[in-house]
Amino acid sequence: MPEPAAILDPTLLNLAVALGIGLLIGAERERRKGQGPSRSSAGIRTFAAVSLLGGVSVLIGGAPMLGVGVASVAGLAALGYWRNRDSDPGLTTEVALVLTALLGGLCLHQPTLAAALGVAVAVLLAARSPLHHFVNAVLTEAEVKDALIFASATLVVLPLLPDRAFGPYGALNPHAIWIVVVLVLGISAAGHIAVRLLGVRFGLPLAGLASGFISSVATIGAMGGRARAAPSLLAGAVAGAVLSTLATIVQMSAVVAVTSVSTLIALRPSLICAGIAAALYGLVFSVAALRQRPQDKTELGPAFSLPAALGFALTLAVVLLAAGALRDRFGEAGATVAAGLAGFVDAHSAAISIAALTASGKLPAADAVIPILVGLSTNTISKMVFAATGGGRSFALRVIPGLILVTLAAWAGTLIGPAGPLPH
Repeated sequence: MPEPAAILDPTLLNLAVALGIGLLIGAERERRKGQGPSRSSAGIRTFAAVSLLGGVSVLIGGAPMLGVGVASVAGLAALGYWRNRDSDPGLTTEVALVLTALLGGLCLHQPTLAAALGVAVAVLLAARSPLHHFVNAVLTEAEVKDALIFASATLVVLPLLPDRAFGPYGALNPHAIWIVVVLVLGISAAGHIAVRLLGVRFGLPLAGLASGFISSVATIGAMGGRARAAPSLLAGAVAGAVLSTLATIVQMSAVVAVTSVSTLIALRPSLICAGIAAALYGLVFSVAALRQRPQDKTELGPAFSLPAALGFALTLAVVLLAAGALRDRFGEAGATVAAGLAGFVDAHSAAISIAALTASGKLPAADAVIPILVGLSTNTISKMVFAATGGGRSFALRVIPGLILVTLAAWAGTLIGPAGPLPH
C-alpha cells in the first residue's frame, strides 16, 4: 500500500486544482465556442492545458518561467484573435486564456485563492447576457455616471485623505469625515436600488431599517436627500429615516449586552420604550408608503446627490467642532458630559464607554442609565440637524417629531423602575 503522504502530495493537489480551474473556465468557453470555420480557437481542452502550463511553469522555473509561459499564451491568443477578427471582435476569450495561465501558476503557492478567483472568472463569463442586459437596458446613463462618482469618492479620494486630527481642538479628521460622505452616498444609492427592485411601497422603509445598522445619522441624511430630489418618495423616506432609529436602539442593545449585561438590565425599560416608539412611528409612514399605488409612475430622481452629501459632511464638521469646544470647556471629568459629547457623533460609542465603566466596577449599573440616555439625546440632536438641513421643511416636520418621541420614550422608561434579570 502506498503511503498516504505520497497520494496527497501537495504539489499534485495544487496541479489538480490548476486542472480543475482550467476545466471550469474552459467548460463555460466551450459552450460559446461556436461551430464551423469561424468558431473560437479556445475551448475546454485548451483552457485546461493552459492552466496546467501555468502550474508546471512555476514548478519548473518559478516566476521567470511563468512569465515566459504567459507571454507564449498571450502570443497564441493574439494569433487566434487575428484569425477570427472578422467574426468575433471581442477579446473576452483571449483575456480569459491569459488569466487562466496566471491562475494555474498561482495554484502552486495559493491554491485556495486561485480556486476562488477561478470560480469568480467562470461566473463572470457565464453572466454575459444578464450583465449586458443590466448595463444596456436596466441602468440609465445617469446611474452609470453616479456609479463612477461613487467609485471615485471611495477608491480615489478616500485613500488620499490624511487619517489624523486637524483644526481647532483637533476635532476634524478628513478621512473619517469623508467616510461619512461615502456612507451617505452608498446608503442613498442602496435606497435607490431598493426602490427600483421593490417599488416605492417597500424599498425605502426596508433600506432605511437595514442602513440604520451602519449609521442612522447618515441614513437620515441620505433619506432626506431622496425626499428632496423626489417629493413623491416623502412617505417612504420618512419611514426609512425613523426606522433607522429603531436599528440604533437594537444595535445599542446588542453592544451594551456584549459589554455589560448588568447595564443592559438597568437600561432595558428605556430601550424597550424607545424601540416601541420608533417602530410605531415608522409603521405609520410605512403604511402611508404602502398605500401608494404600484402603478403610479414615480420619478426616482438620481441615485444620490453629491452636493447634499458634501453639505452633510460640512454639518458634521460643525458638530465635531462644537463637541470639541465643549470638551475643551468642561473636560472629560464627568461621565455624563463625556457621553453627551460622544453622542453628538455616535450613540453607540457613548453607550459602550459607559457600559465599560460598569463592567470594570467603576460605575454602578443604575448610574449608567442617565449618561447613556444623555448620549442618545445628543445623538438625536445631530439627527434633527441633518433632517432639517438635508431633507427640507416637509421631511423635517415629519421626521423630527418622531425623533423627539423616541428620545422622550427612552427617558420615560426610567420612570418604570429597574428591570428584572434577563431570562435564561
